[in-house]
Formats: sequence, C-alpha cells, structure tokens
Amino acid sequence: MDKWILVVDDDAMNLRMAEFILTKNGYSVVKSESGQAALEVLKNKEIELILLDIEMPEMNGFEMMEMIQKDAMLKKIPVIFLTADRSAETEEKCFQMGAVDYIGKPFIPSIMIQRVKRTIELEEYRKSLEVMVEVQLERITQLQQEIIITMANLIESRDGTTGEHIKNTSRYVNKILDVLVEKGIYEEELTKEYISYIKKASPLHDVGKITISDLILQKPGSFTQEEYDIMKSHARAGQQVIQKNMTKVVDQKFVEVAANIAAYHHEKWNGTGYPEGLKGQEIPLCARIVALADVLDALVAKRPYKEGMSITEALAIMKKDRGIYFEPLLFDAFEEMLTEQL
Repeated sequence: MDKWILVVDDDAMNLRMAEFILTKNGYSVVKSESGQAALEVLKNKEIELILLDIEMPEMNGFEMMEMIQKDAMLKKIPVIFLTADRSAETEEKCFQMGAVDYIGKPFIPSIMIQRVKRTIELEEYRKSLEVMVEVQLERITQLQQEIIITMANLIESRDGTTGEHIKNTSRYVNKILDVLVEKGIYEEELTKEYISYIKKASPLHDVGKITISDLILQKPGSFTQEEYDIMKSHARAGQQVIQKNMTKVVDQKFVEVAANIAAYHHEKWNGTGYPEGLKGQEIPLCARIVALADVLDALVAKRPYKEGMSITEALAIMKKDRGIYFEPLLFDAFEEMLTEQL
C-alpha cells in the first residue's frame, strides 16, 4: 500500500528536492505550494504524513497547523515542520504547535528519510494499538452486557417472567428511542452516548427486586398495603444495588443512567409516583422512557396472576394516563410508534 506524504512549501526547488528524496525511497508524494491548497488536498486524499514549511506567504506553517488541530480527523495526521531556522525558540514552538519532529533546510537526504521513516513507523504502531484497544474494549463491553442481562434475567425469573420481560422491555425501549431520534425529540439530550447507555441499562430497571421476598414477588393475588409498600422499595433498592456494586466495574456515566432508571421508572409525570414523587422533567429522561416500555409489557404479558392483552387494549389503557403517568410528548411518539406496528 502506498504511503502518501504531503509536502507543503512555497519554494518550488524545495518541493522538487523533497519529492526526489522521498520517491527515491519508495514514498508517494503530493506537492502543494500553499497552506490553503494543502488543506484542499487533505479533504480529498488520505495522507500518512505532512511535511510543512513554516515560512510561507498568506498562510504560514503555524497558521495551517492551527487549522489542522481544529479538525478531529486531520489532527491525527503527524506533521513534521520544515525550517531553515534552527533556533531553540522555533524548535520549541514547533513541538508546542503539535508537530512530531522538524527537518532543517537545506535538506540532508539521509536525515529526512530517517525522520520520515521513524515517524511513519510510530504512526503505524499507534494505529495498531488503537485497533487493539478498540477490540479489547468491545470485548469488555460485550462481557459486561452479558453479565447485566444474566443478572437481570435471574432476578426476573423469581417472579415467574423467565426473562421475557427483560427482552420485551429492552425491545420497546430501543424502538421508542429510534422514534425520538427520527422525530428530533430531545435531540440535545439524546446523544449517541446517552442513547447507548439507556439501551444497555434498561434491563436493570427492576434489579432492586433482588431484595424482595419470594412470598411477595410470587403472590398470585393482590398485595396488602404493607406488601405493596415493600414491593415499592425495589426502586430505591435497585438504585443502591447499582451504585454500590457497579461503580468499579463500568463507566460512571453508565452507572448514573442505570441507577436513575432503576430508581425512577415508577415516578409519574404528575408527581404521584414513587419513590420520591418527582414531577414532570424532574424525572430523568431515561426513566420516563423506560416507564413507557415497562408498563406496556406489564399489560401485554401473560403472568401467573393475570392474562395478557393485545397491544391495542394496552395502548387504550395507557392513553388514559397521558399527562398523568406519562409525559405527553413522549407518549404521543410512543403511541405513533405502536400504531404503525398494528
């Protein structure tokens, strides 16, 4: 594979000399006589290394370097400055600007090639390390998610749902999020990172049930008030379980989202929910979204103590709680999503 090097210098002689030295040693060269022209080249061609003259009219090397540093992709390309100024001040500024090295003028072929070769080798090593880190991070993330799903399924199986509630709720959450993104609802809050955390954390919404007795979880009939109060405690317990046991394992932002979902997915838009009676947008967005999916599956799913119902029937019941249990804006998007599937 060709290693393309961009040489930027307003002196035609220097460009020809650099091209001769580099091509003789197996490199492919793109020449540019100005910083502005060089930036255009960078938009259209994959470059491995930039050799950048400092003293140029209109846009000097330092000014071009500032432009490169502002671009997330371009700043990854290593830059070696070309300069006739061998002063310590210039050398220091080159490195302060983000250069990996500098080459003095007039060019000495052996030194140019040594520095170019070393820089490209280091860049290839950096890229290989990035790939290794990404692969390892993906493996760790996948393992963490498998652990989360396994833990959530074990907890859910205690009240007879055998993990189906986890699958269904996660599926509904994913679809709700897709609709919200498509419609641009809460687009500032629903960043890719936040969406990813919500999707990964939603299976943990009932993790607090681990603290509830089987006698209550598996009770076929209605709860007494005392039993209901105990059952409600799973929300706060879930928040505590996540905060105490996951802090050292995963991303802290993920922990925050997962804890908020566990704690607040039973809060209601009008402030009559639990555990804190939060109202409106006091309730974290992630919990408001999961609440829709959780209630839908609770109505649709068949349980030991009740028969299931159709999505149409469940939606009709939930619609009565628009503005009471559920945020109107979210519910309307949720309703449209379900209606399109019927």
